[in-house]
Amino acid sequence: MAIIKCPECNQEISDKAPVCPSCGVPIAGHVVTCPQCGYTYFNNNTECPHCHHKTGVESAAGSVQLAESENEQKTSRSNNNRTVIAVVVLIVLVLGGVLYAFYRNAQGDKEEAAYEYALSSNDPQVLQNYLDTYTDAPEAHRDSISAHLEYFAQLDRDWTNVVVSGSKSDFERYIEQHPNSPFCQIAQHKIDSIDWSKADATNTIEAVQLYLEQHPDGEHFDEANDKLKALNANTVSPEDKILIGAVFDGVFKSMNNRDEEGLMNSFNPLIGKFLGKTNATRSDVATFLHKIYKNDVASMTWMSLEDYKITKKEVGDQQYEYTVAFSALQKVEHTDNSSIETRFRFNAKVNPDGRITELNMTKILE
Repeated sequence: MAIIKCPECNQEISDKAPVCPSCGVPIAGHVVTCPQCGYTYFNNNTECPHCHHKTGVESAAGSVQLAESENEQKTSRSNNNRTVIAVVVLIVLVLGGVLYAFYRNAQGDKEEAAYEYALSSNDPQVLQNYLDTYTDAPEAHRDSISAHLEYFAQLDRDWTNVVVSGSKSDFERYIEQHPNSPFCQIAQHKIDSIDWSKADATNTIEAVQLYLEQHPDGEHFDEANDKLKALNANTVSPEDKILIGAVFDGVFKSMNNRDEEGLMNSFNPLIGKFLGKTNATRSDVATFLHKIYKNDVASMTWMSLEDYKITKKEVGDQQYEYTVAFSALQKVEHTDNSSIETRFRFNAKVNPDGRITELNMTKILE
């Protein structure tokens, strides 16, 4: 761009101005500059009005060529700009597509991980969080999680019904139907408590032993063992009765057979009381056997009447001393063929080894 003087009004203007702002004549593309004197004139003149240099045609042609060149440059620059813009837009689109693909892949991986975690969880809140977070997750995933959530909801409903019932059979049925339920451990605890409460209230050896058999790892196992020991210390079991019966059956068998050694072995070496004598020994027992077999006795039979009354006391760890009261019948055959029957009341004590530590007998008058 150059500053020229308007050929019409001689005001300074730009050679690129469409018209002269002062007089309004056309300028751009309508004027040429004389190469000889530098005067500007309209390109329809064949020579310079100032120096008469004939340059009109060349100048006009030059101006036209210059204008065309400038237009071509503008067009070229415009085309170049469009190309650059198109390339930039293309790059942006490609980069955007790549980034979006990475984003979608990352989101997909994140959703897959969240889905697998939720599916393996037993926490309904985790499942619900998945559904709330991944609203656009694959339908199969959402259906699977929804079904899982409904399963836990059903577990909750069933568990509530069982708790309201409080029945042992209902707790057992719940565990059978829902072995993987998070409430199974609580159900086991409830069953354990129910069984122990029943055993404790029944307060028998059989009831406590049943609890221990059913719950070898029960929460009340130690308590049950302590109670069983206490019951055993105060409860005469069938085994205890068999033991006591065997002890006195042995005594009477030895007396019937005049078996001195067998009779002495039924007694403890140190006898607290024996037929009124304190601190007796086995020798005293042998002396008693000799006394009852008088010269006129042909035979003698002793037999228990099996009316044992037994109490027991713990004297060591699961070691018991028994206090026994019972009746026995003595039948004596004399050498003159006469016989006599006499009833006696026995009071005795038997130690944990099954040996007699005290024995007294009283004749029952009829």
